[in-house]
Amino acid sequence: MTTDEIILLRLYNQQISHNPSHSPEEIVAWMGAIQAQDYVGAKWSLGLRLPNGTEADIDEAIARKAIVRTWPMRGTLHFVAADDVRWMLKLLTPRIIAGSAGRNRQLELDDATFNKSHDLLIRAMEGGKQLMRSDVYGVLENAGIPTTGQRGIHIINHLAQKQVLCLGVHNEKQATYVLLDEWVPHSKNPEGKEALAALALRYFNSHGPATLNDFVWWSGLKITDAREGLNSVTSQLERIEFENKAYWTGREHPEFNSLSSTFLLPGFDEYMLGYTDRSLILAPHYASKIVPGNNGMFMPTILVDGKVKGLWKRVIKKDTISIEMLPFEKITKARIKSLASEAKRYGKYLGKSVSLLD
Repeated sequence: MTTDEIILLRLYNQQISHNPSHSPEEIVAWMGAIQAQDYVGAKWSLGLRLPNGTEADIDEAIARKAIVRTWPMRGTLHFVAADDVRWMLKLLTPRIIAGSAGRNRQLELDDATFNKSHDLLIRAMEGGKQLMRSDVYGVLENAGIPTTGQRGIHIINHLAQKQVLCLGVHNEKQATYVLLDEWVPHSKNPEGKEALAALALRYFNSHGPATLNDFVWWSGLKITDAREGLNSVTSQLERIEFENKAYWTGREHPEFNSLSSTFLLPGFDEYMLGYTDRSLILAPHYASKIVPGNNGMFMPTILVDGKVKGLWKRVIKKDTISIEMLPFEKITKARIKSLASEAKRYGKYLGKSVSLLD
């Protein structure tokens, strides 16, 4: 298999080059999880995979609690399908919680503080209340629990990973927090080996071709657990050898055709963040442009034939959006036309007219 064929399969399996899902929750369930610390970008990750999808479609899926934003893996916010939220948290967060012990000691956060916070916030939120972060901090501060120095967000994260809290609907531009048991009263609950197998199959079907190390990175699992999950589903996957490494992917894939595609991806899209090795799609000398200053903030990217070929920026006004294209190298007139088409698609997603900045 060639590099281009791997890229073609990833674009297909990630539902970027074709869009078979009909709702945001179908996409999230297929992908396993969608990285979502950048709320606006994460919604576009869903929108670009949804046929004729609009931002309103994503907002509606969040409001009807079909997709949930929480911290299931790597201590990072993700969208997950409501049906998957509990078993993923149960499977993936114990390592995160254990790994936070040292930081919790530095912040003087102990079990007594977490338990008191748990009781306070359940009383404050029960009955379907959605509290902004400042409200949550106010509840804690009024009870003598300081929230300064990142204590507050660590308390929220801990309670989310313990399946107590999750994020609700945005209040204007502010996130809100709700009780998970009220927001999503019921969800699936596979455990142990069944959960490992389910996660591995989701990942390799949606992100493949990918390696075991990619799965370890994405999931945050111990390598022994990740290998057990993969080994339990290899009969349902296809093994591919590439540059002396084993890649795994779903058995169904399209005929290999020459690549010819252009997409505008948000900064933290799974196509970029879903793998430990990004060298197939990103030339090393451009890496610093994607994450300026190596600060962990991924810029929105221009994808040409599956490879990162530039950046793009947006300026939103009331009814219009201006998009600036920043290709790394000179591009053809045909590609410029294709980028303009993708910009128009993004504008349609937002319900705004689009202009390209020179």
